[in-house]
Amino acid sequence: MSKADVLSPAGKKAGSVDLDDAVFGLEPNVSVMAQVVTAQLAARRSGTQSTKTRSESRGGGAKPWAQKGTGRARAGSSRSPIWRGGGVALGPKPRSYAQRTPKKMVRLALRSALSDRAADGKVLVVDSWSFEVPSTKDAKAALAAIGATGRVLVVLGPDDGIAARSFRNLPEIQVILDRELNAYDVLVNDVVVFTQANLPSAAAKAPAAPAQEASK
Repeated sequence: MSKADVLSPAGKKAGSVDLDDAVFGLEPNVSVMAQVVTAQLAARRSGTQSTKTRSESRGGGAKPWAQKGTGRARAGSSRSPIWRGGGVALGPKPRSYAQRTPKKMVRLALRSALSDRAADGKVLVVDSWSFEVPSTKDAKAALAAIGATGRVLVVLGPDDGIAARSFRNLPEIQVILDRELNAYDVLVNDVVVFTQANLPSAAAKAPAAPAQEASK
């Protein structure tokens, strides 16, 4: 079982903690991660695109010309798909792009993503965020002190409201609740920062957000 240093917001070592091998020590399953991330992104699609069929297009009630005697091809409606201004044949209609993903696969994808970041030393643990009042300046200084650079995913608990308001104005920082942690958000960020209280473990059943999430 590997260990990680527990840091204070000032960047000083405040102890160490064991990283559960069942969560942070797996061989990443790339195919499962790809499938789960694809399903998660597909579920975000609104699926509201729509085209009008010939029955929904306005006009076209009268036959354009007589069936016989004009020398022209037969035509029954000016809203035929072959006419300009006519309906669309086989066009898109509103639909759901959501894919069904087994919960075990979602959990495996999350643990594979966390293991990948842990293998690169990109999982950081802070003892707690001790902000007395919301402060973007203090949040930026804390991240610099612990060595979190690039795109950073800050995982917070439901009681870390002050910390959430401190981090939310930083453009390269994504704040997420521990119960909403998912493979896509781990993979899209360079560094993942946990507090000691919300560090996932197999005993606590590492959180896994459903792949079929509502569009934002």
